[in-house]
Amino acid sequence: MADSLQTIWLSLGFRPVFLWSDILIYLLLVCGGVWLSFALRRAYWQVALRQIMTKRMAMFSFGLLCVYGTIGFLDTLHYRLISADNPHGSSIHSLLDLVCQPLIAATEKTYSAPFATHLFTKETVQTPEGQTRVYPRLQHAGSHLLEAADADSVRESGPDIRSRLLSGLGWGLLSGGVVFLVIWLLFRGVWSGVFCVLVAIAVAEILALSPSYHIFGTDKTGQDVLYIALKSVRTGLIIGTLTTLIVTPFALLCGVLAGYLGGWVDDVIQYIYTTLSSIPDILLIAAAMLIFQVGLSDQETIISADQRLVYLCVILGITSWTGLCRLIRAEVLKLRAVEYVQAADAFGVGRMTIMLRHLMPNVMHIVLISIVLRFSGLVLAEAVLAYVGIGVDPSMQSWGNMINQARLELAREPVVWWNLLAALIFMLGLVLPANLFGDAVRDALDPRLRTE
Repeated sequence: MADSLQTIWLSLGFRPVFLWSDILIYLLLVCGGVWLSFALRRAYWQVALRQIMTKRMAMFSFGLLCVYGTIGFLDTLHYRLISADNPHGSSIHSLLDLVCQPLIAATEKTYSAPFATHLFTKETVQTPEGQTRVYPRLQHAGSHLLEAADADSVRESGPDIRSRLLSGLGWGLLSGGVVFLVIWLLFRGVWSGVFCVLVAIAVAEILALSPSYHIFGTDKTGQDVLYIALKSVRTGLIIGTLTTLIVTPFALLCGVLAGYLGGWVDDVIQYIYTTLSSIPDILLIAAAMLIFQVGLSDQETIISADQRLVYLCVILGITSWTGLCRLIRAEVLKLRAVEYVQAADAFGVGRMTIMLRHLMPNVMHIVLISIVLRFSGLVLAEAVLAYVGIGVDPSMQSWGNMINQARLELAREPVVWWNLLAALIFMLGLVLPANLFGDAVRDALDPRLRTE
């Protein structure tokens, strides 16, 4: 079996690789699909879904989250290039790396500003008049421009950028218009079509500009900052979603058990989450990361960095499940006193059946609201942890590492500001839609705010 699979991979030229975080993401997608198919059968969730779909801002936010999710999923499909000469394969790549190959290939010497044609720092060059310090031309950005004097080259880049912007706008409107027409004919969705047009314009502009310029400049090692920011999307999504995947089942189980069974079970669970809440999160995370990362250095860099990311999600889950557990316990204390739960208990229905059929479904709205609202907080937490040096591995692209690097760049003269700007723009593009969509979910699931 193994030999036949190896033959297939050799014929294809690549072999798929499954990291720990990849497996957890696939598990999350399966669980989400199962829950969605179950929820859409109930009238309660159908009414909530219709109410969310009537809010334009919520649907725009959901569309942006889907765009981020698509980028993160492309970066989750990992593979190794293999051949008959190298059956074990090369280093691990992702499908997003394949898509962004032009950005990876356009590596400069060091810093360059957004849309610049010259390096950000001077170098000493030999001229017929002697040594002088100049700003060298970039190897890739602006290389299509005519070789002329520095001032002429800078003036030439302006009209070229404007023409590429207009070209991208035209292609974006054309492709977006086709998608808009299809959506309008099939679903009569005007605002969904408008959102697709805006996404098409943004993608077309990036495709028009990125082959010839560094849209967000380059970092200290000359890597394109746009590529680093795109690679950081997966890290932010994993911190937000996998931590939630770890937190939710444990908090749900403990909260229901504590609220329904009471007695010594309630006392033990309260003692555990009260003790954890009394320990500063930053100290617990730092201590746990120092313990877990022992032995990771012997493995391949991307594998050890991925395992450290999973460990960080586990630690964040351990420190953040207490709040949700408290909410669920309080709700179950109220639910166990209602008539249908007491009637089921009087008729001899088992406790496990009551918890599964009557209590858990009636606290799922709290769980869902907590998941959506906690997501943005976890994404921001990763930036804070990386800033203090206990976040994801420094070799892994993340917005936190970009901000941590910008801390030193802002202290130099002249200031390198674009690394921080790119991280803030991408974080804002994820956190703000998550908050807006979370507000819409909360309003739809709150009975006091129902409009239907």
